[in-house]
Amino acid sequence: MPQLSALPIGMGRPVQVIAVTGGKGGVGKTSVSVNLAIALAQAGREVLLLDGDLGLANVDVLLGLTPKGTLEQVIKGEVQLRDVIVPTRHGVSVVPAASGISRMAELSSVEHAALIREFNQLPDNYDVLVVDTAAGIASSVRSFTQAAQHVLVVVRNEPASLTDAYALIKVLHREHHINSFKVLVNMTQDNAEAEGLFRRLQSVTDRYLNVQLSYAGEIPDDQYLQKAVRTQRSVMEAFPGSRASLAFKRLAKAASGWPVPAGPSGRLEFFFERLLARPPARLQVAK
Repeated sequence: MPQLSALPIGMGRPVQVIAVTGGKGGVGKTSVSVNLAIALAQAGREVLLLDGDLGLANVDVLLGLTPKGTLEQVIKGEVQLRDVIVPTRHGVSVVPAASGISRMAELSSVEHAALIREFNQLPDNYDVLVVDTAAGIASSVRSFTQAAQHVLVVVRNEPASLTDAYALIKVLHREHHINSFKVLVNMTQDNAEAEGLFRRLQSVTDRYLNVQLSYAGEIPDDQYLQKAVRTQRSVMEAFPGSRASLAFKRLAKAASGWPVPAGPSGRLEFFFERLLARPPARLQVAK
């Protein structure tokens, strides 16, 4: 008996895609990805979280998950993407990557493209995809950010973070024609510090690059974040009333207002067929 797919390809609703990146390690990028995804789910969104650090996965560690399969099996053609997705108690579904597999960190651009296309095969269960990219400017980072609609750059108040964030923005703009970036300041002491850090980065990009930076907000340096990490839980779950959790709720509310494009951008994108098949807007006549 032939198997029937869950949905005709390309007929699903459009999916908002947010790539969380940061230029360097240690800025809290994975924590932001996980907690943003959970905050979006708590706000009623159907969320898929992709661990885009293909060779050094840690989303599953942060959430205390034990995946039965990973993207390594998908790349090898042993299973389909839907087979490795892990549902969680938070209402977020996780696509786990492999850990300690150097081959996964060295995929070719063709393999990255094939992986991105695999998302078109998923059933119409999701309306937002959060991609936790690897650190640096590796090929996977460039592929996944190009395939997203919104690039959220996470920075913190240290010189290397700003330098590496600028280098990442420069590469994505000049080599991959990405012109718009959202900046989230992590581990801040107060609003003034966060806004000042954003302005410093913006002043450099305004001087040397033709890009648009927008301020996405801040996440405070909250002791409850580290307490949550030690228990392999998100701060949104472990300490929902903490300052960090409230900040992630604000970020999720703002992100829900970031637009989904009316059609494809011309680049290869996650859920490309759904953008391609999106019906044109209809004018309603008042009666």
